[in-house]
Amino acid sequence: MEHTDRDYAVTKTDEEWRAQLSPAEYQVLRQAGTERPHVGEYTDTKTEGVYACRACGTELFTSGTKFDSHCGWPSFYSPLAEDRVEYIEDTTMGMKRVEVRCANCGSHLGHVFEGEGYDTPTDQRYCINSISMTLRPKTGTEASTETA
Repeated sequence: MEHTDRDYAVTKTDEEWRAQLSPAEYQVLRQAGTERPHVGEYTDTKTEGVYACRACGTELFTSGTKFDSHCGWPSFYSPLAEDRVEYIEDTTMGMKRVEVRCANCGSHLGHVFEGEGYDTPTDQRYCINSISMTLRPKTGTEASTETA
């Protein structure tokens, strides 16, 4: 994962991250890996709530901005707030993409794409690895937990 000059509020050594995260979580969050499509825990969930960074707990996305893109990973059209994520130019894989990281700990979340023609307010698709997040279900009401 490309290192930045940014100082993060949550900073740990590789050994500390490896002790906290499973090997699969570490590979995605700390080494900018990608989980296989259509296997993630949150790809098809309709549960209402907030999606937080699995590494540090920062709230990143809400179920209200999640949409069905049928790309194989959870998709959102905007983050909870712009200061919750950071954007890094990614030229790996022979293409130019924009990596999305947690602004609080620097963990890899996925990528954001624009201009794909989705009928969303931003015309953006935040393609986020399920393994990078935890879902905090909405409390106080009966939220649907059906999958598509």
